[in-house]
Parts: sequence; structure tokens; C-alpha cells
Amino acid sequence: MSLKVPKANNVELFKNGYKHLQGLEDAVLRNIQAISELSDLVRTSFGPNGRNKLIINHLGRLFVTSDAATIIREIEVIHPAAKLLVMASQAQESEMGDSTNMVIILAGELLKKSENLLVMGLHPSEVIKGYELACAKALAELESLSTSSLPSPFTRESLITALKPAIASKQYGYEDTLSSLVAEAALVVMPKNPKNFNVDNIRVVKIMGGSLSGSKVVQGMVFGREPEGIIKKISGAKVAVFTCALDVAQTETKGTVLLKSADEMLNFTRGEEQQLERIFKEIADSGIKVIIAGSSIGDLALHYLNRFNIAVLKVLSKFDLRRVARVVNATPLARVGAPTAEEAGYVDIFETTEIGGDRVTVLRQLASGEDGYQGHTEKTRTATIVLRGATANHLDDLERAIDDGVNVIKSLIKDPRLVPGAGATELELGKRVEAYGSGMRGLAQHAVKRYATALEVIPRTLAENALGGAEGNEVLSRLWAKHEQEGGEAWGVDIEAEQDGTLLATDFKILDPLAAKQWAIKLATEAAVSVLSVDSIIMSKPAGGPKVPQQASNWDED
Repeated sequence: MSLKVPKANNVELFKNGYKHLQGLEDAVLRNIQAISELSDLVRTSFGPNGRNKLIINHLGRLFVTSDAATIIREIEVIHPAAKLLVMASQAQESEMGDSTNMVIILAGELLKKSENLLVMGLHPSEVIKGYELACAKALAELESLSTSSLPSPFTRESLITALKPAIASKQYGYEDTLSSLVAEAALVVMPKNPKNFNVDNIRVVKIMGGSLSGSKVVQGMVFGREPEGIIKKISGAKVAVFTCALDVAQTETKGTVLLKSADEMLNFTRGEEQQLERIFKEIADSGIKVIIAGSSIGDLALHYLNRFNIAVLKVLSKFDLRRVARVVNATPLARVGAPTAEEAGYVDIFETTEIGGDRVTVLRQLASGEDGYQGHTEKTRTATIVLRGATANHLDDLERAIDDGVNVIKSLIKDPRLVPGAGATELELGKRVEAYGSGMRGLAQHAVKRYATALEVIPRTLAENALGGAEGNEVLSRLWAKHEQEGGEAWGVDIEAEQDGTLLATDFKILDPLAAKQWAIKLATEAAVSVLSVDSIIMSKPAGGPKVPQQASNWDED
């Protein structure tokens, strides 16, 4: 019989304040529980019938949205394992701009399914091995499920068809209007080689009032403010872009000036005026008719600009200033002075118009075929979608839907293949991975089969959010029956339940980009595997001194 030597209890490994959690109960299952909570939080927001979340962030700003990327960005997740999942969904957002919710739901479901296996005694390494094999199989099968691809060159109709499912998942009911706006804007800015398509070239300007039907696409840049001076409209003008303030230069050191008479007083200010006049006369002489200022404009400067009939527009966003410089083909200058011929840009039309009671300034170049087109300027590769809506929150949500639509176009340019949507692809993958797992030997087969049932969560969530839990189960059973038939790969969830809650996704043109699904499955599996491979959590004491005591609340609130 071997002798058991008792361990000393007073061995100090870490400094005071460290937390050390290890083992299956403390580390692995706790992590799975935290991630399950996070995935359940966004799960109800999935699909066209997803519920909105009302979030108030740490700055007190209000968000009403069903967009998983926004929800996760605005809630501050502090659990270390849940942060891994947040990072995976952010990677999906930056890579594809869509399907962020799918990453979180799928990873959460994979971990929930693995919990039973771990409790039954299966080692995490076996589960990880099974999940990786199942992921490789799912990605291989996904390639064969592509039913069609976006035709090249792009047409407005084909783009609208591809955009509708992505936009409907955020703004169900408005997808027709929004997808036609995005398609129109995308075709305006589409370069000769579509691979160079830049999502930054499609801007959104939100103007309160009216309804979505009053939204439109404007070629060029639209700013929600009027020009500063009295000149409101100019056509065929040279443009200068300044990033510095248009004002009298302030000295860095403070000085005291002693004035002995009234004449000295007058001469003192006159010198400043003459210097400013000289600078703006030089600018006017060089042929500049429009100035875009990135900073403040002094009263005296504005006086001289009006005298020389120069229009001036203040653009405070550095991001927008760069875009304007690209539209007018000018170089932003950091000093006030006459630009050289290379530094000056050119704009065909600079005008102030009224949109729903708001005065806005439009800068655009004429395209060939328009009146006044002279042929010496290239077409503006920037389009602005002017959005109308009743509330600021609704406009923000519409903007997020448009952002997703633009990103879908970008991903389709990289890979134009489309797969059936409405949960059809995930269910078919689940069926094929299940068959693959049944033919395997060894302990990893259990994890492969669990992976197959986890893929079922996408159609199940779509059905539950649209039709309720009990009906959702019924719809899922019917879908399984239809997928077992020959050629039943494209059967998905009918969220409007017009017949029996199922529909052929290809007939209804519900198609998703293959690349987005590919990345979502890959990232969800990686996140789940990362969490399963953790066996202990070591947290140091947070930096900083003692916390500031909270102010006593007002006695009246008790």
C-alpha cells in the first residue's frame, strides 16, 4: 500500500489578491456557463424576427438595435472566456461585416453540447479533436452546397437579390427600399476593376423627419450644414482644402504691447487686417472659388472670403475631410496660402439644397451625358445615401443595416458564390456531419455528432424567434424530413409560416454569401476550441489603489 504524503497548506505561489480557478468544475464549466449566457443574450436578436435590445452604455448613450456587433461593442463584457467569444465575433465583423450573431450563437451552442460530454467523463482533448474534424468536414461540404453565384459584371437586379437577405435580418419589411438604395450607390462608385471597391466610398447622411421612402442616393458628398459665407452656389470651381484654422495666426508666447496714442491703436489692428487680406487675395488670384476648412474660421477671414466671392464650407471630421479631398482631387494643406496647381482640386457643382427642412451642401462632379459636362474631370467615385426617418435611434439602426449591405457586396466581390439561406445550409451541413460521425471510430465520434446537433441551432433559432418555441420544434422536424429526401438541400424556415413553416430558399431567392458562412463556422469552432482547451484561470489583483467611495444618494430617493 502506497503512503500518501499530505500537502502543506501554507505554500504561497501568488501575491495577495490573485484568483486561481482550476479543474473541470471551477474553470471549464464556469467558462461554458458564462459563454452560454452571452450567446442566449444575442440569440433572441437573430434573424428577421429578432427582438431589439435597448442598451444604455457607460456614457449614457441609448441604442435600440438587434445588430449583434453593436450589442457586443456597447456592453462591457469582463469575463475572460466570454471575451474570447467577443473577439471572434469582432474578427467576423471586420472580415465580412455580417453573420456576427451566427458566430456567437454557434460557439455558445457548441460549448453547451460539449458540457454533457465533459460531465460524462470525456477528456477535453477528445472533444477538441472531434470538433476540429467536424469543422473540416463542414467546410468541405459547404463548398458543394453553393447553388448559384453573383453574375459579373454586376447588375442592379442581381445586387438587390444578394443584398435582401442580409438587410432583412436587420430591418425586416424595409429590405426592398434599403437594398435598392445600397445597390444604386454601389454601382455609382464601382471602379472598372471591382476588386478595388472601397466601402468608404459609400457615405450615409441621416436627416431627421419624413419617412424612409424619402431617402435617396446622391452622387458626390453631402454635408448636413450650410456654407459659412454668403456664397451658396458655384459651378465649375477650383477647390482648396485646408486642415488648419482660417484666422489670424496666434503667437506662441504672450507679449505686452504698450500703445501711446489712438493712431498707434488703429495701426496695430490694421497690420493684421492687411496681412489677412494679402493672403486671401493671393488665394483668390490663383483662381480658387471654394475653400473646405477643417478647423475654425475667424470673423475677419470670413469677411475677406465674402469680399472675394469665395465659398467656404467647414468640415470638422478629419475622416470626411480626407474623403472630400479624394472627391475633388485636392491635397489637404496645413498652412493658409495660395495652393499650387497640383494641390488645388476641381468640383463641377457646389450647391446648397434643402432636404426636408434641413439645408445641406452638395459637392459633386458631373458624369458624362449630363448638361454642362466638359470631360476634364473624372466621375466622382463617392456616393452618399441620404436617409430620412422619424427618430435618431431608427436612423442609426437603418445606417447599421446599410453598413451590413455594403460589406456583403465587398465579400461577394471576393467570392461571388451563394448558398441557400433561411437555415437550410446549416441543417444540411448538420445532416452530413452526423453521417460522417456515425462512420467514425473512437471517442471523437461523440464530439462530431454533438457538432452536428449544434449546427441545428441556426434554423431552430430562426423558427423560435418567428413562430415561438413549440411551433419551432414542429418546423424543425418537418425540415429534417424534407432534407432526408432527394434534392432537399435548400429547404429552410419560412418565418411567415404561409404553408407549414418551411420553404425552398432558392425559389424565394433567400441566398447568403458562402464566404460569410465559411468564416462564421471557422471562427465559432476556433472560439469554442480555445475555451475548451483552458483548464485554469489565473487572475491578478486589478491595478490601482482603493476604489473611490460612492456618493451617498439623495435622501429623497429612499
